[in-house]
Amino acid sequence: MWYFLNVIFNILNKKIYNYFPYPYFVSLIHLVVGVVYCLISWSVGLPKRAPINSNLLKLLFPVALCHALGHVTSNVSFAAVAVSFAHTIKALEPFFNAAATQFVLGQQVPLSLWLSLAPVVIGVSMASLTELSFNWTGFINAMISNISFTYRSIYSKKAMTDMDSTNVYAYISIISLLVCIPPALIFEGPQLMQHGFSDAIAKVGLQKFVTDLFLVGLFYHLYNQLATNTLERVAPLTHAVGNVLKRVFVIGFSIIVFGNRITTQTGIGTCIAIAGVAMYSYIKARIEEEKRKKSA
Repeated sequence: MWYFLNVIFNILNKKIYNYFPYPYFVSLIHLVVGVVYCLISWSVGLPKRAPINSNLLKLLFPVALCHALGHVTSNVSFAAVAVSFAHTIKALEPFFNAAATQFVLGQQVPLSLWLSLAPVVIGVSMASLTELSFNWTGFINAMISNISFTYRSIYSKKAMTDMDSTNVYAYISIISLLVCIPPALIFEGPQLMQHGFSDAIAKVGLQKFVTDLFLVGLFYHLYNQLATNTLERVAPLTHAVGNVLKRVFVIGFSIIVFGNRITTQTGIGTCIAIAGVAMYSYIKARIEEEKRKKSA
């Protein structure tokens, strides 16, 4: 279900950008639908809302801020380049994770992990050089997204509480929504009021426009919620394999659905990058399992 919802989200999201190129507003809608879903779920007790206080808010705010920045920049990238290429760039996230672990948290990263990241960097570089949809807006925003999600992981470790993952993600969504409202109004508000909404409605009709926005927001929230719930319940190695396969599914289906033309070099580079991510994820998961066994 996690894969299925993720693939549907990415395809529908890109289709919306093809007739409504306003990533800040669409990012906002993703969060609005998710927050409404959370509020309805809480109102019926599925799940029961966990209480929150000022101390928990202080812990969750940096996580939500990084989540909001990563979410918006991901969408700016998805709007600017092919979905397959955006996900290829986002394959660099483990590299930023390793760098932050060593240079920000001060934890030594084994040489084997650094070596496994070499194919990721080489593969993304190869794909970028000949990617037909390449532009700097898409590339830079995908890189900012990588950095944002890396810091989200760091702050998440500091914000670990007894609260269940469903409630944690709900609170993060609410805070992220509040953070995303000002930039959406500032960067896209005037254009939306002048011609953005009217152009989209003229192209696809009001009903399809509203339905697409609602569905893409629902799929966004559900795939993230299922990912959070799933990854909470599986072993590190399963988690690692799952994340790699998810990216393969999204890239593969996006190429099929949108018929994106890719050069041979881009295809080879993408495969090398994904293989590097798989190698890194496997080695990291094995190291974590060994640490757990020693501590046990």
